[in-house]
Amino acid sequence: MFFIATADAEGHPDCSYKGGLPGFVRVLDARTLAIPDYDGNGMYRSWGNVRVNPHVGLLFLDFEHPKRLRVNGTASIALDDPLQGEFPGCVFVVRIAAERIFPNCPRYLHRMQMVEHSAHAPRPGYTPPVPAWKAYDVFRDYLPPRDRPAGD
Repeated sequence: MFFIATADAEGHPDCSYKGGLPGFVRVLDARTLAIPDYDGNGMYRSWGNVRVNPHVGLLFLDFEHPKRLRVNGTASIALDDPLQGEFPGCVFVVRIAAERIFPNCPRYLHRMQMVEHSAHAPRPGYTPPVPAWKAYDVFRDYLPPRDRPAGD
């Protein structure tokens, strides 16, 4: 898991949590990461911002062995990335061209343990449950087409 900071065209910031099973972030070389976009709320705040301002900051946290790692760089989105098929449940792939990678002081991290992976995390041969909020009428018009009930 990690947190990603983005900003829109006017510089207004946004920060989001991104999670998956271990290994869902791939290190492709010394300066490139590949991250699958998994089904979410369809707002595309992070990746929508990247379309107009590709500068990003990523913060990786290890709560069990307190460590923090920062990655600053530029993101690009590919709807036809050759890695897409390697990430079950992936909508598209985001590549991060790292400009700075550096450790960050972990002294204020709370020690926590992994209890279980999310039931919603994509994996081979598994269909995650549909989140309950997707059935609420208030969100119906905002869902991506793949999540709308038949006939909508």
